[in-house]
Amino acid sequence: MEFDLVIIGSGPGGYVAAIRAAQLGLKVSIVEKEALGGICLNWGCIPTKSFLRSAEVLKIIKSSSKYGIKTQLGDIDIGEIVKRSRAIAKRLSSGVEYLLKKNKVEIFYGEASFNSTKSLKIKFKNNVVKEITAENICIASGGRPRALSGMQKSSDIWFYKEALQVDKIPNKLLVVGSGAIGVEFASFFAQMGSDVSLLESKPNILPNEDLDISNFVEKQFLNRGIKIYKGHSLLSFKEKGSFFEAKLKSEDKIHTLEFEKAILAVGIIGNIENLNLECINIKCSDGSIVVDEYCRTSVGNIYAIGDVASPPWLAHKASHEGISVAEQVAGFKIHPIKKDKIPACTYCDPEIASIGLTEKEATKKGIEFKVGTFPFSANGKALAMGYENGFIKTIIHKETGEFLGVHMVGMGVTELIHNYALAKEAEIIQENIENTIFPHPTLSEAIHESVLKASDREIHI
Repeated sequence: MEFDLVIIGSGPGGYVAAIRAAQLGLKVSIVEKEALGGICLNWGCIPTKSFLRSAEVLKIIKSSSKYGIKTQLGDIDIGEIVKRSRAIAKRLSSGVEYLLKKNKVEIFYGEASFNSTKSLKIKFKNNVVKEITAENICIASGGRPRALSGMQKSSDIWFYKEALQVDKIPNKLLVVGSGAIGVEFASFFAQMGSDVSLLESKPNILPNEDLDISNFVEKQFLNRGIKIYKGHSLLSFKEKGSFFEAKLKSEDKIHTLEFEKAILAVGIIGNIENLNLECINIKCSDGSIVVDEYCRTSVGNIYAIGDVASPPWLAHKASHEGISVAEQVAGFKIHPIKKDKIPACTYCDPEIASIGLTEKEATKKGIEFKVGTFPFSANGKALAMGYENGFIKTIIHKETGEFLGVHMVGMGVTELIHNYALAKEAEIIQENIENTIFPHPTLSEAIHESVLKASDREIHI
């Protein structure tokens, strides 16, 4: 059976690539060994947002008196929270199946591995094996949580999949790693009533974010009772009755603490082991497939996208890469993917959104820039909504007015960052934003004021 394009994996990169390729008239198939939609839809982006929405509702109820609403808080039903999360994931997975079938994409439910650069072996769950061939192959097999070296398996140690299927809120929880996944789970379980400790080996939490953002979130987390151990590594776990003992090491100290459960969120490693990549000599590095800015691997007709290829590990990056691959295979001339134009969002409380360079990175590059920062505490809509904690920080090239980087923190910012993604793609500069009329009252007015502030033209602070 021969195809123009076969895609391994049906996550947000794979299924989007398949649909776009089919739209362009290509004969397409997709191979999926688990559930359509991949980790993002089934165990990542979507289920965690369902969890975090429940935490947000609980927070609103707890603070309802400040909005003039007197109510009594009911019990938390973690079973219903999990049930809602799984139902949403199932609905969206069914939606992906509908879209693939609508676009006449052939779906193989099995595990794919390479026979050659143009052929794949598919092993189905009933152990039947089938071979298919393709002129082009796209690897979109995703990634999985990176484990800690030497760490023993234990029912007390969770990755994101286990954390999304809890039947009881742990009393004392250790979250190892303070990237997006770590802080989202820390935020959720703290709101649900867990005594949460957040462990980060680097000097700051959220190490990929601008320092002003990470410092602000740290302060907010501490105010919520989340304990933070920066510059600490995890030495060991030791079971001790109904708890386990964790040893945390800093430069000059070792802390021995007790926890009920732990969540490991220390990064992603690509799913490359069972693909038989050795037979086609694809270049890999540190658990990922090496690709160029067009998602091309070291083998001419084979592409790789999403988490299996390279960071940033973001669903929207994978989807954009999927469209890029489909259009290349169809013969289109496409633009290379520029990582500085990819926005990133973290959905903890407060939310975080960013794009482009941090202030530290801009300084390191020797760029002359100016900075405009505007707090949501001076924004009318934010005050009315109770969203006054947070700010927008805009880094602008001093000479050209180009937006080098934008960093936001506060409720609702994940719905604002696309404005700057569009600005960077369209090469809009500071003057264009300054001359734009923003609607009032909206959170988006903080974008305008942040840009004005960079040239000392701000009105409301």
